[in-house]
Formats: sequence, structure tokens, C-alpha cells
Amino acid sequence: MRRAEESLLNHSSQTASSFVLLAPFTGPVVPLADVPDPVFAEGMFGDGIGIDPLDGVLVAPCDGTITHLARTNHAVTLRTAEGAEILLHIGIDTVELGGKGFTPKIEQGATVRAGQALIEFDADFVARHAPSLVSVIAVANSDAFEVVERAGRGVLRAGEGRLLVLRAKDGAKADAARSDANFTDEARRNVTLAHAGGLHARPAARAREAARGFDAKVEVRFEGRKAPIESVVGLLSLGAGEGATIELLGIGAQASQAVEAVANELLRAAHGEVEETPARAKSPAPVPATPPSGRPLDPNTLAGVCASPGIAVGTLVRWDDQEITPPEQASGSSSAESHALDRAITAIDAELDETVRTASQRGAVGEAGIFAVHRVLLEDPTLVDAARDLISLGKSAGFAWREAIRAQIALLSKIEDALLAERAADLRDIEKRVLRALGYKNTSARELPDEAVLAADEFTPSDLSSLDRTRVTALVMARGGATSHAAIIARQIGIPALVAVGDALHAVPEGTQVVVDASAGRLEHAPTALDVERARFERQRLAGVREANRRTSQQAATTSDGRAIEVAANIATLDDARTAVENGADSVGLLRTELLFIHRASAPTKDEHKDSYQGIVDALKGRTAIIRTLDVGADKEVDYLTLPPETNPALGLRGIRLAQVRPDLLDDQLRGLIAVQPFGTVRILLPMVTDSGELVRLRKRIDELAREIGRTDAIEVGVMIEVPSAALLADQLAQHADFLSIGTNDLTQYTLAMDRCQPDLAAQSDGLHPAVLRLIKAAVQGAAKHGKWVGVCGALGGDPVAVPLLVGLGVTELSVDPVSVPGIKARVRNLDYPLCRQRAEDALALESAQAVRAASREIWPLD
Repeated sequence: MRRAEESLLNHSSQTASSFVLLAPFTGPVVPLADVPDPVFAEGMFGDGIGIDPLDGVLVAPCDGTITHLARTNHAVTLRTAEGAEILLHIGIDTVELGGKGFTPKIEQGATVRAGQALIEFDADFVARHAPSLVSVIAVANSDAFEVVERAGRGVLRAGEGRLLVLRAKDGAKADAARSDANFTDEARRNVTLAHAGGLHARPAARAREAARGFDAKVEVRFEGRKAPIESVVGLLSLGAGEGATIELLGIGAQASQAVEAVANELLRAAHGEVEETPARAKSPAPVPATPPSGRPLDPNTLAGVCASPGIAVGTLVRWDDQEITPPEQASGSSSAESHALDRAITAIDAELDETVRTASQRGAVGEAGIFAVHRVLLEDPTLVDAARDLISLGKSAGFAWREAIRAQIALLSKIEDALLAERAADLRDIEKRVLRALGYKNTSARELPDEAVLAADEFTPSDLSSLDRTRVTALVMARGGATSHAAIIARQIGIPALVAVGDALHAVPEGTQVVVDASAGRLEHAPTALDVERARFERQRLAGVREANRRTSQQAATTSDGRAIEVAANIATLDDARTAVENGADSVGLLRTELLFIHRASAPTKDEHKDSYQGIVDALKGRTAIIRTLDVGADKEVDYLTLPPETNPALGLRGIRLAQVRPDLLDDQLRGLIAVQPFGTVRILLPMVTDSGELVRLRKRIDELAREIGRTDAIEVGVMIEVPSAALLADQLAQHADFLSIGTNDLTQYTLAMDRCQPDLAAQSDGLHPAVLRLIKAAVQGAAKHGKWVGVCGALGGDPVAVPLLVGLGVTELSVDPVSVPGIKARVRNLDYPLCRQRAEDALALESAQAVRAASREIWPLD
């Protein structure tokens, strides 16, 4: 001990702000970069140095306090009088030894002197059982202290050799250093991202949440880049797409638990999230529509991709915002600017929270998901901390926020990924929101003319949420894709929209009259008077047809030869139910109940189920409602469901299969359904049934629950035909079911092996494929053997081209979007059933969906 104290005295010539660390081991010095572990070598634990021990004693490198002793006794953290946290780690991956070979000589919290023995270890045992005996001395809080001198190569003696000289950065004092450092336990794990999109906004946000509450820090590494788990923006910037293998690194007392929790969350499949429709890691950019037969476009026509169908005429107005330019220098103190930023962020967070809630309540799941992602980005520490750093340098809150956002956008722009490009658009959106909340105005804001066609490089969701929809007739974008958030919202609000028009859009002068035929993927600029007249006529004609259909919508739909077809509505909310009644729906053919389960902290109770369904049934004014039980699983995330990872969620725990792991959810829902009055107004529909055994078990359970409340009348139970096995076994299912309802969306994807959410396959994934039609025929014939009826509740039921063929195949109920009911009823009234039967049979022999569509259009032209 005396020799150690003398050594310290010999180095007292250091400046007052610097101090010396002596060698804690006897052995040769190893530069940090040469330590055989990238976690240490790359400085994750902080700057430092290595030693290859020649004996089995770790001593204190200076006076200090033991702030943490690893539970496996292989490492300690010592805090110096100056506030530096010094990690002393024996060997590489020695945590795996579970404490064997290590004997601590001190306890956590002990005050020690330089040269005092801290841990004795069996060097031979450790060398044989660990990857390396090379040990590390690291400054855990290198943000506050820097190494100004380090020992060169050579052998040092424990407690004597001068190893490192440290100095506080910018005069940092002990109270500025982290006092809660706990870096002695670490854990690592590799995870391969199997789900579509890879490490994007939703999985990144969930991974961040999974790490909360643990006494540990987690970092994610990928191809030389790294990001803390707390920063969703940082995680996005890694560019880890589908199939990428990332490394999780945890440090702290609960490092293993934190890494495991994050890994498990990342392994949960996150397909089908509306806020992040899967753009594959290397999915091609949208390709503009090309003219038929390869003919060149007319001189005044631009091609794009349809994001929202429709036709419009109007005056081109540039929506591209002029720069909101906040002053660079703060007008007040840094503290005042920081508080102003806090208030603005809090206000926008509350605004987004309300938007998410109201969007969910009205059934706009896509919009709710978009703004939920915005809330996650808004609170990202990478953004907020960067802005605070700039504010501390005298910058204004607005300038600091804008620069912090744009630095992250620049990082994302370097990664070739369509979905990350859309996240950059989200960052631009929250940039503008916060700047407006800080009081900065958009200098380009102005009144819109009547019939405005808005043009922009790309719209953000907040742009669309603030539009005057009475004046805007269409949207056109140079960039973006059909799966972007702006496209989703444009479809929801019913505004025709074109995306991916290209830079040629910028050459069209503002004020030009244009015709947008979004359905055909065309923008005509400087059209002739005849072009405008034709477009207006077509728009008015379609509006007139819709109005005529609306006037007869309350009448029954019967073919010209007297075959009745029930036209029902697909709904999700109480507002949808009212719209269905207004549009003449004969009933509700599908009530999706998923909205009752999502965007909440816990599952709905039996009473919540009953009250929700009762309100909808009351609004239907005597009409019956077919209510589908919960159809979520690993393909549709519900926050409070902890489900096992799914390699392919479309083939996993979906629909009634979820009852295998959470029978309580289905029981509570069934109890609520059975209690709705008057009895008989609700029919129960079971999704994802594959054979009659599943149906028989569930039917038995429904009867048991009905007896619990004393209900004795028969409860109608139907089965969704969504998988080929169900269609082929329809005769067996119809023995036990009261009706069958064909979900053509899933039936098509499972029959053709094409993900219906995959944009690249959208044109090919067509329910009019002859293979799908043959399965529909098989289902109808199977049901007929037992006198049961068959409906279609998928998108094909609302397709005017498909309606004659479905009727011809024997379908007697079509369930469609509420606003489509009048048009489908009118379509049915113009059909002749014998002709439909004949032509449907002919269609089964055609070679493709395109051929089927062409034949149908030729026989039954559209209005």
C-alpha cells in the first residue's frame, strides 16, 4: 500500500483537474482497439485500455468507492473522488462463468484505497474457460472525462504502474458525472429480423417499450452503425431491413433481462400494420402508368400511380410549403427557449393523442396508426436532446428543432428503403407541427380557389388533416407511393390522388387548368376545352348515377327474372351502421369487431362487448347483424396480447385459432354477443375455420354460454370461408353451420399464394382468378347439400364486374361497403339469373383473372 501511495505522490505534478489511474493488474498493456471483443474495442463501455494479467489479483487503481460489484464477481465499478466511473472487467465473456473462479475481497459500497485487493481470481481456470483473459479498464462516463495520457506497450505492476491520466471535460465536476452508472453486467444477442419491413417505426417503438423498466442500457448495432434503444429515429437510421441480423448489446444489472425482452419483441411478427404497410427492404419505387399498347403519352399528359381513385377538374395550386424560417439566435435565455420547446411538444402530443382516439372511434385504423407513429417520433430523445444541445448554444427553440429534425432526415435519406423515405416525410410533418405550435407561421398559407388541384413533392398527413375539402378536388404528388400515409388518408377522405408523377410535375405552372383521372393514372395539363367538358360530363354523369341509385336504395335487389339477392353492409362502427341504413343496406353482412380490441391497454369486458353491439343493433332499426368474432393475431398487433413469434403470420394464430392461447378473449366476446337484445338479431360469424371439428367445438361452447344466461332459442352461427380447405369441405361445415360467408380477400391470397398486402403483387392478386371462382362454386354446392345459404363479405362482393359472376355461382348475399350498397343493388336489378349462371360456368374455364374480367365487361358493361 505504501508503494502505491508513493507512486501517486510521484505523479502529483498533474494539473488540478487531472488525476492518475494505476495499473489494477500486473501484466502487459493491450491497446483498447486490440482487445479481442468488439464491444470493448469499439468503446461501447467507454474509453480505456486493456491489460493481459500475469497473476490472479485485481487491485484498486486509485482511491474511490465501489458503486457496483457484478453478481458473478467478474467485474466492479469504482467511482473516483472526481466523479469518474471506472469499470474494471476481468477477461472476455467471463459473465458466462457464473462466478466460478472469482473471489471478491470487498463489498458493494465499500471505500477503497489505491492498490487494495478487490477481487482474487483463478487465472488458469479463467484462461481455460473464457475466450480470453485480457481485461479492460474503461471510463464508463467518458462523456464527462477524457483520457489525456495512457501507458504504452510494456509490462506494468499492479498498484504501481502509471496506466491512465484522466481529466474532466470542460471542467465537469463530480456532480455532473452519472452517479447511477452500473456497467458491470452485460449481455449480447443476435436477432434476425424476419418480418416485412425490418426494423421500422412500429417494431422499433415496441422494442423501445420492451426495454423500459429494466436497470440496463441496450444498444442496437448493424453493419458498423449503432443506436440506443431509446431512439426510434436512431434505430430507423440503422437501415436494418427484412432478413438483416442485428446485434443487441446490454449493459447493467438487468442487462440479460432487457436484451431478452427486446429480442422477444423484435421476433414478434409485425405484418399488416396499417401505419407501416410493408414496403420490402429493397422494394422498387412505384412505376408510373404506361399508355396502352405502348403508345407514347399525349404531349400535355403526365402518368402516375393511382393512390385514390376518381376524376377531377381544377386549377393547379402548389402546396409545397415555403420555408418556415425561425430566427437562428434566441431572443431570450436558453432556459426560456427550452421551456417553450417543451410546451410546444406537449401541446402537439396532446393533439396527436386526440387524433388517434377519434380516428380509432370512427374506424379510420390507418389514420390512427399513422399519428400513433408520429407521437413516438415526437418524444424521441435523439431529436429532443439534439435540439436542447443547440438551445444551450444560444439558438432559438424553432431553429434548434428544425435543425435536429433535418439532421435525422439527412441520415434516413442515405438509406435506400421506400419505407424509410416515408418516415422522413413523417419527420417533416412533426417538424412543421412543432414550429407552428411555437408560433411560427407558414408564409405560403393562402386561400384556395374553388376546384383546387393541390400539387406537392409529397404531402404529409397533417397537410391533409387541415385541408378545406370543400375546395380541393384532387391531389397530385411528384414522389410518394400508393402505400404512403398521405395516400391512405386521401383514400379515407375520398379525394382522387396521384403519386409518383415525377419531376415533370414541377414544370406545370401554377394556375394551370388540369384534369386528373386518378383511376387511369393520368394528369392532363393545359387540356383543351373539349377535354375539360368531357371530364366534367363524366364526373357529373357518375354523380347522377350515384344519386339515382341512392333514390332506389331502400328497395330490394331482385334480378329481372325474380331471384332475390340480399345486399348487406360491411361495417366496423356505430357511424358505419347509420350510414348503412341511410344507403339502404338490407342487413349487416359483416361487423368487424377488431376496433373494440385495439388502441387500448386491456381487453374489453363482457359488458363493453354487449354495450357496443347493442348500440349498433339498435341503430340498424330491426335489421339483422352478422358479427364476426375477434380476427386478430400476430398479423394485427394488439398491445396487450403477448403472442409467440410468427415466421408467417398469415398462416399463424389468426381468427379462432387465437382461442388456443387466449380462450378468455373469445369467451367474453361470445357472452357479450349472446346477451344482445332482441334475441335473434345477432348472428355469430367465426373466422379462419379450417374444418368441422373446430366449428363443432365452438358451437358447443356458444350453447354452454347461452345456457348460463337462460337463453334457449337457437343462435345462428356461420363460418367464414377464407382458406381453401374450408371451401373444399363446405359440405361438412354446412352440416353444423347455419350459413357460410366467403371472405374473398383471404381466400384469394391463400389460393394464389400472394400476400394481399404486397403492393408488387396487387394487380395479380385478383379474386376473379378462375381458381378462386372454382372454390366459390365448391362452397356454394357444399352448402346447398344441406339447404344453407352462402354470402360474400370480401371486396369481390362490391366489385361491379364480379357481381354477375357471383350471382351466377349461386351466392345469395353480397356484403359491401355502406356507400356501395345503392350501386350494387342497381347492378343486381339489371341481371338475368339464367344468363349469369351460364356465363359464370364459362368463366371457370378461362385461363386468368384478366380474361374473366374482360368477358364480364363485354357481357355486362359498366355504367
